[in-house]
Amino acid sequence: MPYIDLDAIDLKILGALQADGRLTNQELADQVGLSPSPCLRRVRRLERDGFIRGYRAVLGREYVGLGLTVFVDIKVEKHSRENATALQEALAAMAEVVACHMVSGTADFMAEIVVPNLKAYERLLSEKLLTLPMIGDIRSNFSLSRVKSDAAIPLTHLKRDEVKREPDC
Repeated sequence: MPYIDLDAIDLKILGALQADGRLTNQELADQVGLSPSPCLRRVRRLERDGFIRGYRAVLGREYVGLGLTVFVDIKVEKHSRENATALQEALAAMAEVVACHMVSGTADFMAEIVVPNLKAYERLLSEKLLTLPMIGDIRSNFSLSRVKSDAAIPLTHLKRDEVKREPDC
């Protein structure tokens, strides 16, 4: 289980930075009700402890020419640790794979792939995916429209009970 020791201010910091990772320390401090120095110390601790894993710009896929999103279900040919590891490494190395999960059910892996168009996906499929010897089956699902992506992760399950309790006697 992950280490979780966050107070209400930590949760406010995480929420604010998920909403806008470009906030200055002063703006963040004002939003969470701290002075800048303690706010910066908390942010550095959250980064050091792995709660904040990085900062990046979220690009509009269609604006950079990546108009097709494909969800690909992949079955491993012969189940073994070596095949699973090799497939994970191969998928992680492909720039077109923007997310990948090992899953249960009819597939072993589900990859989210972004490419400019159907022709580019056909090329990726035939020149990269189908050349991997550990793949037994591939099923492609094409996204018709994106309803939600790049959302902030929910933190409501971490909120502490604000009611003070009397100690047990």
